[in-house]
Amino acid sequence: MFSKSKINEPGPSADASKPATPASPAPAAPKASEFKASAPKAKPPASLLSADLHITGNMKTTGDINVEGTVEGDIRAHLLTIGESATIKGEVIADDVVVNGRVVGRVRGLKVRLTSTARVEGDIIHKTIAIESGAHFEGSVQRQDDPLNSGGKGAVAPAAKAE
Repeated sequence: MFSKSKINEPGPSADASKPATPASPAPAAPKASEFKASAPKAKPPASLLSADLHITGNMKTTGDINVEGTVEGDIRAHLLTIGESATIKGEVIADDVVVNGRVVGRVRGLKVRLTSTARVEGDIIHKTIAIESGAHFEGSVQRQDDPLNSGGKGAVAPAAKAE
């Protein structure tokens, strides 16, 4: 019904009736595999030490550890979760420490949390601490701005009892 005649218009030659094609082909839709490099890296899952596992020796990781078994040795991690059935006999050092089970030894962390099922026999050096009602704790507590990198074994005041 409405049409505009191109006969009297100045512009492209008679080839104008053909659809215009760009000088370079249009980029194809990117494949999913091309986005892997720019996508945020998925956080690796925490290492799980099951309840029937008994480890003798020290452990060190930049990742997360979830302990349900028994460890006789020191543990250093980013996030350490000590399960209700777990027992740690050694020093615990982590950015975040959540104690649901038993620790016999020093606990050092930026954030330390003792849940209602926790049993800690040792000193705690922390930046922030939370102790839930029902947790058992024997030792001393000391706040430091950098608890992960400071303190020799004699840096903590004598033990005091708290329950």
